[in-house]
Amino acid sequence: MGDTSRLETERLILRRFTPWDVEALLLIYSDEKTNRFLPWFPIRTKAEAERLLRERYLSAYERQEGYGYAVCLREDDRPVGYVHVSPGDSHDLGYGLRNDCWGRGIATEAAGAVLEQLRRDGVPFVTATHDVENPRSGAVMRRLGMRYCYSYGEQWQPKDLWVIFRMYQLNLDGREYRVVQADEAAGVLTIEIEAIRT
Repeated sequence: MGDTSRLETERLILRRFTPWDVEALLLIYSDEKTNRFLPWFPIRTKAEAERLLRERYLSAYERQEGYGYAVCLREDDRPVGYVHVSPGDSHDLGYGLRNDCWGRGIATEAAGAVLEQLRRDGVPFVTATHDVENPRSGAVMRRLGMRYCYSYGEQWQPKDLWVIFRMYQLNLDGREYRVVQADEAAGVLTIEIEAIRT
């Protein structure tokens, strides 16, 4: 798991980030609107983009951990966003696009292609969360067929903000009885599975 194989859709190329994508990565991660509802602060310099590329993408590719796609338009194969799936138990789906690419269905198209790859790779389910103040992200999740499960609050770091999140889940293996739940006491995710009713 965690191969980040090249994918193509009608309008998009989804591929690994490369060292030649530093400028495009800087445009994505420095975009104030794009990063408003994300836990990290926008980056400002090429050096920060190079470090982010190494730490978040290139090292994960070497370890084959999770999935980390650059979302590129077919016409120029230049990243305008990303789709991630974390390597942990929650298989957390995340995505972001430069704000000049919003409202065109790109996030849904890209994430949909990644979900199909996860299904082929045998990933049993994915989860995704969005800030209640960002309903457009929830709309993407619903268009992907994800189901709202519950809401929870968290002190979001490093921005140190209290945020109410809505958690969505899609069971890729057809086992609709599975729900991933937050364990507030331990601060970790646990998987609770009901018995199958026959």
